[in-house]
Amino acid sequence: MELSIVKEDDKKLIIETKGETIAFAHLIKDELWKDNNVKEAAAIQEHPYLSQPKIFVITSKGSPKVALEKASDSIVKQAKEFGDKFKAASK
Repeated sequence: MELSIVKEDDKKLIIETKGETIAFAHLIKDELWKDNNVKEAAAIQEHPYLSQPKIFVITSKGSPKVALEKASDSIVKQAKEFGDKFKAASK
């Protein structure tokens, strides 16, 4: 995966996710919506074959980068928890 910042200011961030599918961007977007400081979050892909997925976030307070970091940390935690429960269930 390669990330690049498309647009950034104090409250808005748009990141392009090269090498990932739109499903990955939706996963991040869904987690961002759980943050009370997030005003808007979206997964964007202008064209399914010709463009890379983007993650769009606007915060009402706080940094959009911090919101994105919190969302990604939460997803990692959930994936680990799922892996642990799956291992336990498949014994």
